[in-house]
Parts: sequence; C-alpha cells; structure tokens
Amino acid sequence: MGFGPGGANDLIARFAAEGVGKQLHQTVVVENRPGAGAVIGTAFVAHSAPDGYTFLVGAASTITNSLLLKDLPYKDADLVPVGMIAVAPSTIIVNPSVPASNMKEFIAWAKAQNGKATFSTAGNGSTPEFVAEMIKEAAGVSFTIVPYRSGGDSVNAVLGNSVSATSEASIVVIPKIRAGLLKAIATTYEKRISIYPSIPTTAEQGYPTVQIGHWAGLYAPRGTPEPVIERMNAALQEALKMPEVKDKLINTGIEPAGGSVADFVAFTKTERQRLSDLAAKIKVTKEK
Repeated sequence: MGFGPGGANDLIARFAAEGVGKQLHQTVVVENRPGAGAVIGTAFVAHSAPDGYTFLVGAASTITNSLLLKDLPYKDADLVPVGMIAVAPSTIIVNPSVPASNMKEFIAWAKAQNGKATFSTAGNGSTPEFVAEMIKEAAGVSFTIVPYRSGGDSVNAVLGNSVSATSEASIVVIPKIRAGLLKAIATTYEKRISIYPSIPTTAEQGYPTVQIGHWAGLYAPRGTPEPVIERMNAALQEALKMPEVKDKLINTGIEPAGGSVADFVAFTKTERQRLSDLAAKIKVTKEK
C-alpha cells in the first residue's frame, strides 16, 4: 500500500488482510511503501506481475493522482478494481475556541473572518483539501488553506490553535472529540458514523455536495486473471462479515463497505468524474 503504518488505510488493510487470509487459508502480508502521495506504492503494484500474489490497497489518491499530477510512472489502466473494503468517514473539526458547533454556525463564522479563516490539509490534493474546496464552492466561503505533510500534522495544528479547522478521518479525530480537545461540525460521509452517531452529516445540514470519505479499496495489476479477481473479491466479502473484522473496523470509527467487483468499478468511475469536475473548477494542483 502507498501509505505508512498507523493511519486509517493501514489499519483497514491490516484488518482486511487478517480476514482474507483466514478465508484463503494463507498468510496475507501488508507491505507499506509510502511516499509521493501514494505514487510509490501504487506504481510498485501497477508494475508487478499479474499473478494474483500482489494487490494494492488504494484510496482516493488512486483516482485523483492522475487528475493532479503530470508524468505519473503508471497509467490508471494499469490497475483494475477488485473490491471496496471500508470507509473512514471524514469529519470536519474545529478548535474549541471557534464559536461554531454545526455547519450553519461554522460557515457564518468563516464568512465573518473575511478570508482569514484557516483550514489545514494533509497536503495539496489531499482529501481534506477537497473538503475545504467543496465547502468553498457550496457556501461561498473563502479559506486560507494551510497544507501540512500528513493528516496527523494537520490535526495537531488545529489542536494547537495555529489553524482553526480541518477535516480528517474519523479514526484520527473521534478520540480527540470525545476528550473535548476538538469540536465536530459534521461528517462528510453519506451516513452518520456508527460509533459516534451524534455527529450529523453535511447533507443533513443542507450541504449534500460536501461529501467525501477516506475510503480504501483493493486493486490488482492489469492482466490479473478474472477468476483470481473474483476469488479475491469473494474472500474480501466474507472477511468483512467476520465479527473479528467487522467489529474491529466499526469500533475504531471505520465503516465496512464491501460489494461486488462491478460495484467498485461503478464507484470509481462515478467518483473520478465527480472529483474531476471539481478539480477542473477549483484548479487543485499537487506536487510530486
């Protein structure tokens, strides 16, 4: 996978690998190859032999990198979807000093800052940046975007009140919300977070276009035999039904997703079109 250990995608990958390994009766090893916005790990899998032994746990960057980066060392067509795994809902959070507890109050406060409201991200082109730009487009708010090297750094900036707001994966922010260190404004997922249902969605608050999640899905190198892809998808579906996988995900704020190969293909096509349109409008750029 293209991310380092400890984050939402790493946790999703390890829980899923444990369950899939039991379904296939063999060990599934998770190998972290972080760097360059997940390009390094993605390229490694894209160039791997299509023999059914190497798969990629991809995320939104698997779709957006080709929209935001030039001269990628692989083509989107070099990877084929196998199945969705899970989603760590993105949650908009603010420092407790910000006088807002919901989207209406947050947007009113941000507008009153006259462009000085700050919003941290996990880097240019990251999911939090898309959230910020979605809010800007939906509500006409002008944020000062402050990019950091990781989601953890971005959240720490809000904790330290050097930045007012951000949006980050549920698994990262829920413990801090429970401790009163951060205030939750909304989740940008399509439904409320199972482990923390008191946080309303952006859609419930009148902003249905502010929607994105930190999803993780499985990909294979192009040319991987169809029976292998179908078998891996089936093993993944069964793994996500196992209590030791499903409950672990839900209890950390992650929503199991699953679905057929066709479901994941349809999702990636729709998501690419949606984010492509947004990127074209807001001119999101990302540096390698």
